[in-house]
Amino acid sequence: MPETLPTPARMASAHLTPAQLAAAFRYATDWLGVFREQVNALNVYPVPDGDTGTNMHLTMQSVRRELDTAPETSMAAVAKAIAYGALLGARGNSGVILSQLLKGFSDSIRELKNINAAQLTSALQAAQKAGYGAVMKPVEGTILSVARGLADGAKGDTPELVLENALIAGQQALDYTPEQLPVLKQAGVVDSGGQGYLYVIQGLLASLRGDALPPAPEVIAYAQQGFENEEFGYCTEFLMEKATMAIEGIRELVAPFGDSLLVVGAEGYVKGHIHTNDPDALLAAVARHGRMLKTKVEDMSEQHTEILAQAGSTARAEEELPQSGLVAVASGYGLVKLFRSLGARIVSGGQTANPSVQDIVDAARSVSATQVIILPNNKNVLMAAQKAAELLEGRGVVVPTRTLGQGIGAALAFSAGTPAPELAASMQEAAGAVTTFEVTRASRTTSVTSKDGKQINITDGDVIGLMDDDLIHAGGSSEDAVLEMLTQHYAGQEIITVFTGASVTAEAQGGLSKRLKAEFPMAEVETHAGGPDLYDYLVTME
Repeated sequence: MPETLPTPARMASAHLTPAQLAAAFRYATDWLGVFREQVNALNVYPVPDGDTGTNMHLTMQSVRRELDTAPETSMAAVAKAIAYGALLGARGNSGVILSQLLKGFSDSIRELKNINAAQLTSALQAAQKAGYGAVMKPVEGTILSVARGLADGAKGDTPELVLENALIAGQQALDYTPEQLPVLKQAGVVDSGGQGYLYVIQGLLASLRGDALPPAPEVIAYAQQGFENEEFGYCTEFLMEKATMAIEGIRELVAPFGDSLLVVGAEGYVKGHIHTNDPDALLAAVARHGRMLKTKVEDMSEQHTEILAQAGSTARAEEELPQSGLVAVASGYGLVKLFRSLGARIVSGGQTANPSVQDIVDAARSVSATQVIILPNNKNVLMAAQKAAELLEGRGVVVPTRTLGQGIGAALAFSAGTPAPELAASMQEAAGAVTTFEVTRASRTTSVTSKDGKQINITDGDVIGLMDDDLIHAGGSSEDAVLEMLTQHYAGQEIITVFTGASVTAEAQGGLSKRLKAEFPMAEVETHAGGPDLYDYLVTME
């Protein structure tokens, strides 16, 4: 159960200050976290992949991160943090719609000094309008219907009473969702996204009332068990800045690739979500029209299998826990898929997008194991990982990986049946056997001195190359940078693995692979899509 915040003091009043609103949204994040797995267990629409609760909670965690750095004397700053955090952290169909509900809410309040009851009612109404406006073909019986129920019921002369009445009507709307969506009635559940949104609003009200976090409910059944394991395709997402095409144009561009389409924007960013069978082509097409910041691709048939396995493990709850679990910080869908295949629970983040201590703690607490190995995979995440281990009171053990390459090496040595202290030593040794090369772009003009004393002059936008986080190359093409760095530092390693970013074309990827195989004929060369966000290439040698 989340323990981020103490029980809030009751603060019933005629209006909400910016600080009170920020505190309420932080508490709502923890409140939703309590019920995350219950919401997952309801998830059958639009596909039964069992991740709605997780995706909505990750979206709210991003809101909390932004609120933690926002000045709480300004309603405009708090409103921006809510909208901006939700968009940047939006995950899955439910998370993207939640981000738009919160954007509508935030836009309604950002010019206010404090929020009275009437203004809170207007904000909930603005939220549902924004939610419906974000979806090309709104479907009733979903989170949208619940948002409208909440808005219709919102009334009262204090913010607390507005939320109480909104929740009564929202619950009625949620209870009616099986009558609106046959798939819900077939599964015997209410809509998972609507339930998640109700928990967010419940959390806001709990903060105002001073209610303590409840215990997590026991999940004894998963609605996904009633469905066949079909080929649902890939849930594909992207976050882009500096778009050269209007949102409507991007929406038209990606629409032919699949369904469950959402393309939205706020604060200069474009967020997209679609279910498709060709994620690589989709991301390559979008990347031509802006700077890709984040991508995520999830195989929904694998998610369906995983949730059924989780249902089975719930039924076997009396069995002995494994000695060790694994948590890894990572970004880029190819890398995330690899870490997951090695048994890791993922915390989204990395360079320029460092997760919070609480994000890591939440992930570790969700792992069923006696102790949990934490792989930060970035020098800037190491301190947060160590603090998270302290908060886990003996359950967390950090293997201080400083690059994603080191993290891969460590994860390959992971064994759930080995005690964590013993395992950490062997994983650290394995991490040290991997050399990591990264190719990205310079964000400013500067001059740096590498560890070997070499002076490197860099111009804003230049290709730059790093070896184990030390800048050693600047200029030329991304492919030339990879080849030059590997040629200089190859020492008979047996395996070269290349992960490509969203902006790398299939032609460039294929060309680099041929050059590497010709240059290093004794090494096994593997190439995969889905490298880390903001990087053209991540290459490991071992």
